[in-house]
Amino acid sequence: MQRLWKALLVMVVLSTVSGAAQALSLQIKGTAGYLSEWELNGAVTERISSGSSVFSGPLIWKHVGLCSANGPEEKRGEIRFQTDRSGSVSQINATLSLDGIQCTYNGRSDGSSGHMDCSDAKDVPLSISIK
Repeated sequence: MQRLWKALLVMVVLSTVSGAAQALSLQIKGTAGYLSEWELNGAVTERISSGSSVFSGPLIWKHVGLCSANGPEEKRGEIRFQTDRSGSVSQINATLSLDGIQCTYNGRSDGSSGHMDCSDAKDVPLSISIK
């Protein structure tokens, strides 16, 4: 009986520890483009690497501009960014992708407007919120 209780206690401790180590998940929302013609939506998960948090996940880019006569066009892409050791995501360096095009964004993640540089265009307006 004592072995059973010890085994049960070990299982409870292990499940508590593994639950605390679960990755953080964040939601991404925003707009991109010179006329804010793209909506961004997605979710990222955290991976700890060298004392910092690296987040990555899929993004859905939805074209909501005036040229979408047959309904909004949707494309899939990805986002990857890193936070500092304090875990703050108010200032980020991100890489976004869409159809093989890579974009970089260095700025705030609180819905403020900034600009991203892409392999085919520079200073593309971006507003992103990460929560």
